[in-house]
Amino acid sequence: MFKNARLNGCLDEIELGFVEREATPKLLMKLGIQLYLTGLSLSNTVSILEIFGVERARSTVHNWVHKADLQPESNWSPDHVAVDETVIQLNDEQYWLYAAVDPETNELLHTTLEPTTNKVIAHEFFAELREKHDVDGAVFLIDGSHSLKDACRRHSLDFRYEKHGNRNSVERVFREIKRRTTSFSNCFSNAEADTADDWLRSFAFAWNQLI
Repeated sequence: MFKNARLNGCLDEIELGFVEREATPKLLMKLGIQLYLTGLSLSNTVSILEIFGVERARSTVHNWVHKADLQPESNWSPDHVAVDETVIQLNDEQYWLYAAVDPETNELLHTTLEPTTNKVIAHEFFAELREKHDVDGAVFLIDGSHSLKDACRRHSLDFRYEKHGNRNSVERVFREIKRRTTSFSNCFSNAEADTADDWLRSFAFAWNQLI
């Protein structure tokens, strides 16, 4: 279980500027968002809120998460960055999830969801990562992906091949993301790519707050 101080700190970081009419106490809205992002299903999250006398639909909690527009912090300066890509299923289509993780802290630095994988997309992912964080002096840990190697070279970044070791941090992130998606598989059901991308950023926010 997470320590209360860490949970409270995470709740404080959730902004509810989108709320126009306060039909639900803000503290309970924040709690609902946090419970869902840290692992509870929407059904179980709604059940917890009912304990406090608040009855809300699962879609309402989902909308809270989406509208909160949570983002992981930027401007980190890691010594190493583990980068990888994996396939995520959105309904009947396959998308590629790119992720960068600080292996020393397990913090999720950046994610993006793309309809395919190639050198151009990998290059753009690294460009976005460099805009968000000070990673030019970091050593990048990658597997045998040719597109990731090419992107490191194009951005003049130091990298080395590492199949296990410190790269296990990004594998842990992927396992948790796939665990959290529908039916505990790597499939988002009835979700558009933009919605899934929003969820991934919200997940990154919660992951970094509570690891």
